[in-house]
Amino acid sequence: MAQLSEKELSSIKDLLSAEDLLVKKFQMLAGHAEDAQLRAKMTEISNKHQDHFNELYSKLS
Repeated sequence: MAQLSEKELSSIKDLLSAEDLLVKKFQMLAGHAEDAQLRAKMTEISNKHQDHFNELYSKLS
């Protein structure tokens, strides 16, 4: 893999922070949802953002 520039690393760091925040927000929303379908959808969205986070993180190794 090619060496990442400082700008690219900074962008990935910003994206990782944003994805992490979205994971936490949707986990919190799922935890507060009383409707089972809504809870499942919020959990699904949280998992998708976790996948995004993991994919971005893998670019750093």
